[in-house]
Amino acid sequence: MKICSLASGSKGNCLYVETGDTRVLIDVGLSLRETLLRMEERGLDPAGVQAVLVTHEHIDHIRSAGSFARKFKVPVLASHLVHRKAEKYLKKTSVIEFESGCAVIFRDIKIDPFPITHDACDPVGFVLESREGICGSATDLGVATRLVAEKLRGCRFLNLESNHDVEMLMNGPYPWELKQRIKSRHGHLSNAESLELLHELAHDGLEVLVMAHLSEVNNHPDHVVRSTEAFLADQNVCAPAIIIGDQFRASQVFEI
Repeated sequence: MKICSLASGSKGNCLYVETGDTRVLIDVGLSLRETLLRMEERGLDPAGVQAVLVTHEHIDHIRSAGSFARKFKVPVLASHLVHRKAEKYLKKTSVIEFESGCAVIFRDIKIDPFPITHDACDPVGFVLESREGICGSATDLGVATRLVAEKLRGCRFLNLESNHDVEMLMNGPYPWELKQRIKSRHGHLSNAESLELLHELAHDGLEVLVMAHLSEVNNHPDHVVRSTEAFLADQNVCAPAIIIGDQFRASQVFEI
């Protein structure tokens, strides 16, 4: 299984997953040009991608999903509600609709879209399972529900939101209404909340952990890495590679 975080943050999100003979993108929130450039930089062939999976309709996740799919003549997988909400991005695009909470088989991957809480239409996280392992991704979630924890258990690769430091957020420049939205059950997961969830997910088989969707204003990558390393050291498990999902450059390509 090969995985690459092409972008992570409020300006655009995109995750590349390759397993066996199947290659998919989870969200395409960058411009099409930037998406193709980052794939080229990491030696990834966009023409080899066979589907785009969409978590929800916010522009930092869906901006170029339709244009990528049309260019390479591949389907977009999205829920019915997200498809309806995002019609302007997905026009003239082949869309395969799924139901949140119901797994589907696409080629040799089992795709399990599970519901999360966010101020969007029918938002989901994804677990992708193949013979090579399990990859999980959950960002843009205001609260880590019991279901989220259950779905993400056993992943070898985990793309997990760690959006903000609460103190930095509350003392920062954002308007009060935006601070309240971010902190709400339909906003974004804080660093502390992410570690609480990680307490249930850490296991010896977790090889790569991407701390994702960091706020550029209300968080600091070094702090996230240090606190995550310290937390995992207390969990008595083999420490995974801890990576910050970067907004402006793609990660290395991980093989698990």
